[in-house]
Amino acid sequence: MKGFLKLSTLVLTRAILSAAFPGAPTVEKRRDGPQFSNGQPVDGNGKGAPILGGTNKQIDLQNPDNLGQQLTDNGVVPNLKWSFSDSKTRILKGGWVREQVITDLPSSHDIAAAQQHLTKGAIRELHWHRVAEWGFVYSGSILISAVDESGKHEVAKFNYGDIWYFPKGAAHTVQGLEDENEFLRVFDEADFDRVGTTFNVDDWIARNPRDILAKNFGLDESVFENVPSPNPYILNGTVSTRNVTGNPAGELTGNASFVYRTFEHPSESVPGQGGVFYKIDSTNFPVSKTIAATFVQLKPKGLRELHWHLNAEEWLYFHQGHARATVFIGNGNARTFDFSAGDTAAFLTTRGKHYIENTSDTEDLIWIEIYKSDRVADIPLTQWLALTPADIVAQTLKITLSVAKTLKKEKQVLIKP
Repeated sequence: MKGFLKLSTLVLTRAILSAAFPGAPTVEKRRDGPQFSNGQPVDGNGKGAPILGGTNKQIDLQNPDNLGQQLTDNGVVPNLKWSFSDSKTRILKGGWVREQVITDLPSSHDIAAAQQHLTKGAIRELHWHRVAEWGFVYSGSILISAVDESGKHEVAKFNYGDIWYFPKGAAHTVQGLEDENEFLRVFDEADFDRVGTTFNVDDWIARNPRDILAKNFGLDESVFENVPSPNPYILNGTVSTRNVTGNPAGELTGNASFVYRTFEHPSESVPGQGGVFYKIDSTNFPVSKTIAATFVQLKPKGLRELHWHLNAEEWLYFHQGHARATVFIGNGNARTFDFSAGDTAAFLTTRGKHYIENTSDTEDLIWIEIYKSDRVADIPLTQWLALTPADIVAQTLKITLSVAKTLKKEKQVLIKP
């Protein structure tokens, strides 16, 4: 009788839980093997239990490593990931913008960024920043126009893979040329939304007395009656058909140019044969003195080898595919993150040792790395060990001398599966 009552109580309890939490997993799932891919923190070996309370199932499914999947994770590592999908989108006539700044990702101390979309003819109004801006076109085509402190100008059309760099203070604007156009903007200042960082030309003009404006421009005051206030940020327009001519200072060309055509340059050597790696920094884009970058395409199941950066934090934007990275920050502390298209991340300088793995069986992983520096610099783990006396490495890692002697002395960069 007692056994019957216990069984009845168990059945009733499960019925109540099922009614209160529809779809909640049953305890039996603990014995069905690992449940991380089903969004549950259960390892199938006696650790963990199903989530019965409120949870965002889609986020759990996208981040199995947050559920304890990696047994090597340990200690406390701050969140190093932010998705543009979690950013507030500002919609405007002619497009939209969504940002990731330091209040979104506090671990990104050097870099802020934005995705921006312009329809055909739409203009990101004339403006400038007290910080440098770096941009990458990933859909459509755009027209940029810029002027530097010497009065030299540059007007150029950008397509997929093209990059611009505007030094701090350089005046510029962007216009969409195709029906839909989208690009990444990066800034060498994490607190980018702080007042005094961006200045829009119509906002400035609207804040001056009209008699001063008339005197400055040598025009009648009535000319400035319709200057927008507040400034529109993005505005609809028609595609520009005019060229800038007669500039006595001339154009920005050669090493002074703000334009870099990524795919017109050779990619870097990748001994690991795992993909394609482009480096864009002051060594090949001389004007870009405060932002260095890479464009990376990694084959399915490939690996960006274990490494760290010694001169700047690494900020990442994942454009295509799915990835995993374990970040080790010292003293036994490590945490694994899962990434999808639209995610950003910030890995700490020197302390943020990591790899990046393409977790897809079929799809290439594409991402951009950004550094607040004049150059891209990293130290791979394998190369470091290979260039240390083999007997010291063998004794330290408790491996055989013969294995230590086989470690590759050349950077592999991207390793094929």
